[in-house]
Amino acid sequence: MNVENQIFAPPAPRQLAQMQLPPVMMRDILLKTMFRMNSAEVTDIARAVCLPRPVTQELVDMARGQLLLEATGTLSAAHSGSEMGYRLTEAGKARAMDALAQSEYFGAMPVPLKLYAEQVERQSIRNIEMSRDQLTGAMGHLVLPPTLLDQLGPAVTSGRSILMYGPPGNGKSSISNGIRDALGDKIYIPRAIEYSGQVITVYDPIVHSAAEEDIDDPNSLRRTSGKFDTRYVRCERPTVITGGELSLSMLDLVYNPTARTYQAPLQLKSTGGIFIVDDLGRQAEPPQSLVNRWIVPLEEQRDILALQSGEKFEVPFDTLVIFSTNFHPNEIFDQAALRRIFYKIKIDGPGRADFLKIFAMVARKRKMPLNEQALIHLIEKKYPTIDNVFANYQPIFLIDQIISICRFEGIPNQMTPELIDRAWANLFVKDEAIVR
Repeated sequence: MNVENQIFAPPAPRQLAQMQLPPVMMRDILLKTMFRMNSAEVTDIARAVCLPRPVTQELVDMARGQLLLEATGTLSAAHSGSEMGYRLTEAGKARAMDALAQSEYFGAMPVPLKLYAEQVERQSIRNIEMSRDQLTGAMGHLVLPPTLLDQLGPAVTSGRSILMYGPPGNGKSSISNGIRDALGDKIYIPRAIEYSGQVITVYDPIVHSAAEEDIDDPNSLRRTSGKFDTRYVRCERPTVITGGELSLSMLDLVYNPTARTYQAPLQLKSTGGIFIVDDLGRQAEPPQSLVNRWIVPLEEQRDILALQSGEKFEVPFDTLVIFSTNFHPNEIFDQAALRRIFYKIKIDGPGRADFLKIFAMVARKRKMPLNEQALIHLIEKKYPTIDNVFANYQPIFLIDQIISICRFEGIPNQMTPELIDRAWANLFVKDEAIVR
């Protein structure tokens, strides 16, 4: 574990009093976990509830003192090296069943919202330092004008909102993904958080990419692994990508009425990372409505969520939000909304020289031999018909079309004016009336 992640790492609780959770909640989660997972030894129970063994032992002793657990071994067995086992008493089973009827949640003990907010501050996206070399390295597969990095660099380093706009097919999504790849460091995501006695699951394997476990050097006197609170998962900074499917309801807490538990909304899952709203303007919700939902979070770095009871509460909002749209911002936002988006960056199509660079790069990757006569035909005969408007997606589209034609015709990959014409025919749809 490097120095950076030692600074970020949430400290593990050393005793039950440090948990800052309601004792009854902790006891009930313990009982439900033992009931569901059939765990008997403290080591196994500690692993299941993601707590240090001494803290788990305190919890077991508390439940045992309430006659909800009983020991299944003897002290002599415990002293011989094998662990003492525990099981639910009849009263413990009844309490576990009653607790499961109230909430099906069991397993990892949740992190109190207050402590989670402190961890978010420690690993804030606004504290990252992004160098030009880092950003250039992450964007190395893209052909971009140098001035674009001049704009992107400060925007990413600030951790504030970004709006990328411009004609379709010019790499706005690829640039967003490049920004994600440039971050590079690791943060800690809670498996679940607690507010007002309610459990909200946060860690999501679909969104969060767990980092490899640190392995101690057996020859080293210092132990570096296992030093953080295992109620968290060490992950790459998360990235949530949404498109036309995004709706306002997806930004609310998700309540499961059967399990009687909550799941964090998308923006809470992306805390410490990036939330990409792709194809803004294609959603069922008007863009203005979506941005209005983000106004308080973007300005005040806090979001407001609501429980089923209607009770509202604040959670940290520590996310780099990237909006990407093919519309001009003035068409979809009012000036108040635009003022709250800190960086507005136009992504234009490439010029002829950059287009040819992209074309050559794609051809090399696709193992398509370049042909000078075919390229001259493309540039001088085909592009003038569309006023020489180049786009980044066109080389991939044209070359893949040519490869498909070559396969169908049973000929090696090759580029000719005729094949360019056949591929070009699929690039655009002729504007004509269809008689029905």
